[in-house]
Amino acid sequence: MSTSKQFDVVVIGAGPGGYIAAIRAAQLGFSVACIDEWANAKGGPAPGGTCTNVGCIPSKALLQSSEHFEHAGHAFKEHGIDVAGLSLNLPQMLKRKETVVKQNNDGILYLFKKNKVTFFHGRGAFAGAADGGYTVSVTGANAESLQAKHVIVATGSNARELPGAPFDEKLILSNTGALAIDAVPAKLGVIGAGVIGLEMGSVWRRLGAEVTVLEGLPTFLGAVDEQIAKEAHKLFTKQGLNINLGVKISKVSAGKNDVTVEYADSTGAAQKAVFDKLIISIGRVPNTNGLNADAVGLKLDERGFIAVDDDCKTNLPGVWAVGDVVRGPMLAHKAEEEGVAVAERIAGQHGHTNFNTIPWVIYTSPEIAWVGQTEQQLKAAGVAYKAGTFPFMANGRARALGDTSGMVKFLADATTDEILGVHIVGPMASELISEAVVAMEFRASSEDIARICHAHPSLSEATKEAALAIDKRSLNF
Repeated sequence: MSTSKQFDVVVIGAGPGGYIAAIRAAQLGFSVACIDEWANAKGGPAPGGTCTNVGCIPSKALLQSSEHFEHAGHAFKEHGIDVAGLSLNLPQMLKRKETVVKQNNDGILYLFKKNKVTFFHGRGAFAGAADGGYTVSVTGANAESLQAKHVIVATGSNARELPGAPFDEKLILSNTGALAIDAVPAKLGVIGAGVIGLEMGSVWRRLGAEVTVLEGLPTFLGAVDEQIAKEAHKLFTKQGLNINLGVKISKVSAGKNDVTVEYADSTGAAQKAVFDKLIISIGRVPNTNGLNADAVGLKLDERGFIAVDDDCKTNLPGVWAVGDVVRGPMLAHKAEEEGVAVAERIAGQHGHTNFNTIPWVIYTSPEIAWVGQTEQQLKAAGVAYKAGTFPFMANGRARALGDTSGMVKFLADATTDEILGVHIVGPMASELISEAVVAMEFRASSEDIARICHAHPSLSEATKEAALAIDKRSLNF
């Protein structure tokens, strides 16, 4: 290995947290290196982490494609569009997904070049402390040794395995395998009714699979506002997702061409189901394997996350960590905000991430999105609040779209009228939630939203009407 190359900042990981941190640090005048080991099918660099390669981006590509397929087979007729001989070209659908992924990979490499970030394709790990900073090794086809005063760890997370059911990505699938099934399974099992389970279950249901979801918790989407979750459960069940709650998995057995799941249902009765494929989506674990944290004494917590304070500082001076590898929600946009904040803190600025206004989205159809507190959280905390809802069935644009399912829900402080939470299940919820995030960042009241002119006809009018409903003065319902 040659003499160490010197940088001000070395970022380990080029997922949303890492590549954004590297770019922001370079914008602030630092010499920056970013290391990432993701590789494409040809062995070339594929920056973007789980999000770009086997998460957010490819799942949205398949969700969009599968929604088009379902619309063509069912919804188009109502619009006066008759489709004869509809067929699924799954290889082309998967090829398009890979094209979208590569466009994002290439986009990040372009941004590195544009911002003068030096990229190293390989695995980054601590080699030791050196000269008031740290030595970081890069292993791979082109081994390197880097030195920097500041190191930002952004190594992300991995899918959590179910004990006794390791991923083979052929029959027992993580998110990686779930995005690359080469033929629509007749029967698909999904363990875990979280974001990944519901999104992947939705994709393959639309394409023709019979999907059974097995969830261990007794409630559906426990983190979501209860009223919104109940509405979503009703809609997903109507679509054909077979959702089982309160399930206890006892055994998973992979055969030659199928997977058998033995479990107890919510009544305690023993059940057995055989699936062509099984997706396991029971959460994610921090990715610190191979980081060589012990070489520098980097502290991990009891769950394997890198221990950080509110500013993403670790126990070591000059070492920071962001994204899925630290506490907080495992969301790409949370990682990005932390990456920017850390780069700015290194520059002596006051980077900031507000965990209270991080939006959450589930890209099913209808979409589910929320920000702030749920009604059950406010009740548990003893906060006096007012609630207002507005259904999309009373929204003119939703009627024209042919998608009137769901609602917008506002929660506001009973005394000050400050918006405490906004929850949406319905069309384009992922886009509509941004107005609520902005409003909450500015400590807006529901009256502020109610008084703002919204374009007509638009889905955003449902947001205005839900704000009006706080004072029981909706105009269109």
